[in-house]
Order: sequence, then C-alpha cells, then structure tokens
Amino acid sequence: MELPYAEPYKIKVVEPIYRSSAKEREQWIKKARYNLFNLQSDQVFIDLLTDSGTGAMSQYQWSEIMLGDESYAGSLSFLKLKNTITDLLGMPYFLPTHQGRAAENVLFSTLIKENDVVPGNSHFDTTKGHIEYRRARAVDCTIDEACHTSQFHPFKGNIDLEKLEAVFKNNPKENISLCIITVTCNTSGGQPVSMENIRDVSALCKRYGILCIFDAARFAENAYFIKTREKGYENKTIREIVKEMFSYVDGATMSSKKDAIVNIGGFIALRDKALFDKASVFNIMYEGYLTYGGLAGRDLGALAQGLMEGTEFDYLEARIGQVAYLGEKLRSYGIPIQEPTGGHAVFVDAKKFLPNVPKEEFQAQTLAVELYLEAGVRSVEIGTLLADRNPITRENRYPVLELLRLAIPRRVYTNNHMDYIAAALANIWERRESITRGFKIVSEAPIMRHFTIELERA
Repeated sequence: MELPYAEPYKIKVVEPIYRSSAKEREQWIKKARYNLFNLQSDQVFIDLLTDSGTGAMSQYQWSEIMLGDESYAGSLSFLKLKNTITDLLGMPYFLPTHQGRAAENVLFSTLIKENDVVPGNSHFDTTKGHIEYRRARAVDCTIDEACHTSQFHPFKGNIDLEKLEAVFKNNPKENISLCIITVTCNTSGGQPVSMENIRDVSALCKRYGILCIFDAARFAENAYFIKTREKGYENKTIREIVKEMFSYVDGATMSSKKDAIVNIGGFIALRDKALFDKASVFNIMYEGYLTYGGLAGRDLGALAQGLMEGTEFDYLEARIGQVAYLGEKLRSYGIPIQEPTGGHAVFVDAKKFLPNVPKEEFQAQTLAVELYLEAGVRSVEIGTLLADRNPITRENRYPVLELLRLAIPRRVYTNNHMDYIAAALANIWERRESITRGFKIVSEAPIMRHFTIELERA
C-alpha cells in the first residue's frame, strides 16, 4: 500500500478559537459596518483575511527570538539576515524595513515621481496605492488568460510582453520609473510567473534601459510552481530556482510576513550600490538606522531563519498542497474559482457565484459577508472595493475579476478546517439565487479605502 501524504511537522502549541452563534455574528458584522477588517479576532472562527504575518513560526524561529541582538547599530542579527539574503537571492545590498509596504515606500520615494508610469502584472493594493499617491500611474500588463477563471494556464501571473513593450514605446523613458514583476501575482489569484517570462521581461527591460524589480512577497511559492510546472526545472532545488529568478532582476521589495513566515518584517534587496545609497536616505528617515530598519534584532533573526525554512521543498509541498486541497473541495461542489489554484489562497469568482447582485453593490464583499454570517469565516474582497476609485474621475473602477480571497495562513489550520470552509461556501452556493442585493458605501478613505470603509445594506 502506498503511504498517504502527511505534513512534515507536528503541532506543539494550540490556540483555542471561539465558535460563535449566527445571532452573534449578525450583531458583530453590523457593528463593524460590514467591513470584515473591523471585526475583533475573537469574533472570527477561521481567519482567512490574509496570509500576511499570520503564520506559525517554527521552534527554530522562536529560538532566534531569544538570540536577538538588540544593538542599535551593527547588530549580529542584522548580519545574519544580510548573509542569508546575499546567499539565497544573490543580492549584495539590503535594507531592512518593518514590512512590505514600508519597503515600497522607501524604494518608490527613491524612484517614482509625478506623471511617471509603472507597468507590471496586476499591482496589489499597497503597490498601486504608493504609486498613485505619488501621482504616477500603474499599468497592468498581465496576460489575458488571467481574466478567465475557468481557463487553465500554468502561469497566469505572466506579463504580456506586447503590452509591456507598448508601454515602453508609448512613454518617454524618463517617465518609466521601473517595471514590477509580482511573484506570485496576488491580484490575479495568487498565480505564478514562469522563469521564461521573468527572463523575457528582464531582457525587454534591459533593451529599453528600465529597472526590473520583484515584488517578492511570495517568491518561494513562485519557485515551487516553476519546479512543478515548468519544463527543465523539475530536478532543480527550490533555492537553485530562487537564485536564477533573482539573477534576472535589479532588485526586490519583500513583505517577509508571507514566505519568510514571520509576524512582522520586510526588506529591500538591490544589485546597484548607487541606488542602495539613495534608498538608504529614505530608509533612515522612514524606518530607522540601516542595520535595523524598524525591526527588533529578534525579528531580524527569525526572518533569516524563516527565509531558509520557506525555501524547503517539503514545507512548500505541504503549504501549497493545502491550498490545492481546499480548491479541489470547492470545485467538487461546483463553486467557480480561479483555476488552477495559486500558492497562498483560493480565489472564488464572485461574479459567477452571485450574478444577481449588481456590480455596483460589490459582489465579492457581499459574498465575504455571507461567508462570515454562515460560518464565522473571515475572508477578503479582491474586487471593486480594493480597486478603489479612478484618481482623476473619482468613479469606481470595476475590475475584470471580482474575487473573494480565502488566504490560508502558513502551518496554522488543518484540512478539517478546509472541509469546514468548503461546506460553508457550498451552503451559500445552494441558496445563491436568493441573494440579490449587496451593499452601498457610507464612508470611505480617499485611497486604499477597503481597509477602513463603512457600508450598509443596499
């Protein structure tokens, strides 16, 4: 008999979670103004709001917490992380930051000016927010296949080279700050980018003299997909693939709260000393001295250890396998999702799930509220609320994809939890025809509104 799969870890500490009643959830979500970010954590049974900073650290990472060197300058924990990044990514220059959006703030303060254009593959919310805050423009160059959730493509995060070159041709070089490759591409469904595409985008950027930068929050998951889906990489290790991925870019920003499996942390990795020196000025202004960058020494050490654990094949197989398990469960119930499943989350196609809810009433947010009311599961909308308003016309932007993201924390939940989530969505799927109204906005922030928006029933 072939042995069944088993996770390559065992559980040492557990955290109790509260099973609420439907009546309690109705009261709580109403008080939260139908914004799931406003819920208290003890009002949530299974929390899929994000995979960022929500993972379970290993005993080795907790050991690093105790070994942290809290020196203001020249911390040994900093040197440990610097050496890890240099060895793993091949990047000689590195700046720590307290999280990914801080890394974006520092690098974009260095590179982006008003009226610039920043092409890439489906920029995520903070990335687009930082770009538009500087009165620049993010241009999505993702391949068209990413917009068809039922169509199979192994690398739906890929950049369309024709779209990208059109941006390069139609804009002055001095107004193109950089090209961003997001690995994996969160907004299109946690979809990976192939090594071939990374290589081709890099070559095109070099031909036009444009900086090529990774948003590397989930680079290890991307490497796993290259190993398992791209011909020629099946016999390479994850770290060999990672090293090649980063050899094609000029630098990277990273939220280490994802693939480094820590609760806080981020960094900028760069190849060019002159760019590093410019970014260092902003890092000191916004984050702290160059050898701590807004982090305690213990966090730097845990981050270094997490980068090594996050690039182990057995860990990635278990992590991505759990996401695939949930995706398969949902498919078995007939629920429409972005296919194939991505690395960190399952993305439900809210347009197909709730076709009777007008797009102006936020289909994905409506589905998110329904899932919470049904089962106490907190998820997040990746749709019109996240897409925000057009900064010029102030009209809502309606993206092609209106998705509900079920982001799975790393090493936190069991497959029994996945079964529970799938059953909850199946119950809603059975009564989907009766859901005809969504929500309207009561108040919103001028940028990145989805974090603090207040809604009421339409």
